Amino acid sequence: MVNLSFRIGKLSFRNPVMTASGTCGYGPELEDFFDISDLGALVIKGTTLEPREGNQYPRMAETPSGMLNSVGLQNKGIDHFETIIYPRISGYDTNIIVNVNGSNIEDYVRLSERIEKLDKIPAIELNISCPNVKMGGMAFGTNPVTAREVIKEVRKVYSKVLIVKLSPNVTDIVQFARIAEEEGADSVSLINTLLGMAVDIRTMKPSLASITGGLSGPAVKPVALRMVWQVAKAVKIPVIGIGGIMSAADALEFIMAGAVAVQVGTATFIEPDAPFRIIVELKKYLEDNNISDYSELIGIINR
Repeated sequence: MVNLSFRIGKLSFRNPVMTASGTCGYGPELEDFFDISDLGALVIKGTTLEPREGNQYPRMAETPSGMLNSVGLQNKGIDHFETIIYPRISGYDTNIIVNVNGSNIEDYVRLSERIEKLDKIPAIELNISCPNVKMGGMAFGTNPVTAREVIKEVRKVYSKVLIVKLSPNVTDIVQFARIAEEEGADSVSLINTLLGMAVDIRTMKPSLASITGGLSGPAVKPVALRMVWQVAKAVKIPVIGIGGIMSAADALEFIMAGAVAVQVGTATFIEPDAPFRIIVELKKYLEDNNISDYSELIGIINR
């Protein structure tokens, strides 16, 4: 038997594999492929106070070794989540983490207060880094002053585990990780998507209606890995790695670079049960290498 469990603050996780927000809906979408309760955590799609229609179509485009998306946080708002979605997913035997979004600081605060009251939601992922919405999102995550302010204000009203999702579209991501740590975050997750674009030479127009969108998938992994390595060395709070994780080998690279856990996103568009497969592969790697506890591998390249 091998131990894959770990903790972030006061919250325990059975293994280090999570879904990435925006790639698995609310969870039921994956029920036909594997048992959601096998996950270390289910990170659900971005949630806002009011319903959002999202951006105009087309809002997804395939790129070499990745994909662009400009969905724009389409969701039905917190009222719908509380009354329709929450009762359905609260029975999952795993940590359910809500990705929280807002157009201004008050939105973030009010939404966090609402989610605080939901007993089966032990953590939020504060998304200050979304590159494909016209208001809020990345505006907070790329400015040190506003990033600090929104984290500080949410921390005042939210007492459970607070994870801050960082933008890679900055000069120094370590600065933002330190701000999150200083303002009381329990963890940081990185990276969100890289800002990119594509052009359709047949129509001679941008591939996305919004022109630019967020790039994810294997193409971003080397950048994400480098940023996780930098941040893990600079802060004491746990780091969650995101970016192009398609296999246990990818996950292990992030763990060895300093991540305590990983989120699997784009891989689920190709293989919906990829998160479960990666859990199985991680266990086999540890067993094959006579490693009893995966924590022995966290940040091993820096020892």
